[in-house]
Amino acid sequence: MSRRRTLGPKKKIALLLSAVTVAGGGAFVMASTSNASQAPTTKSAADSTVCQGLATALGNNQKFIEGQRTNPDAQSEARIANREAVIAQIELQQKASGCTVGESAQDSQPAQPEQPAQPQQPAPEEQAGGGDAGQNPGGGGAAASGEQVCNGSTITLSGEDGAPAASSNQFPAGTRLKVTNLDNNKSTTVEVTGVSGSCALLNNAAFEQVREPGKFLIRRALIEKVG
Repeated sequence: MSRRRTLGPKKKIALLLSAVTVAGGGAFVMASTSNASQAPTTKSAADSTVCQGLATALGNNQKFIEGQRTNPDAQSEARIANREAVIAQIELQQKASGCTVGESAQDSQPAQPEQPAQPQQPAPEEQAGGGDAGQNPGGGGAAASGEQVCNGSTITLSGEDGAPAASSNQFPAGTRLKVTNLDNNKSTTVEVTGVSGSCALLNNAAFEQVREPGKFLIRRALIEKVG
């Protein structure tokens, strides 16, 4: 005659706790896997126009610092410190935009000899004495026109604050440049106040006058030397 083994209350409770633990562990693993799959991905310059603009701005500042260290002068240390602060701000913007922090892309072009200015043909309204021709929604005295320079250059921002201004690796301080964003027809005319790694690098205030919302790079730009 066989005997049926029965489990005491303590053993039943132990087995129940073990089952709950295993089930809870499985749920934790599934939750962890689900959260990991939903983690935000980091974008590179190739994935986003915003990331490309920030990477270009960072690269231009790094190139400027490299040039100052290669050929230093009495003001190089202060300039380098300023640009390092700008780089730190750009990296914060990269993080906030979901871009790869510290990604750098240099978009400058080698210096080119200036070409003689071509005579400007007046518009029919100007020949007839028309009054409102040449006004531009970008403001900043951008109605002026002059010699086209830096053909093919894109425009980004330096991350520097202050009144609208530009820096350049081709034009000395005091040169006036008109920058037009051909995607929205906004223009600004600014004065070159320093050296950078690009033909024309706008500071924050100048870039805001011509940018498209949410973008940190102008691919189709017209740059003119007007003074």
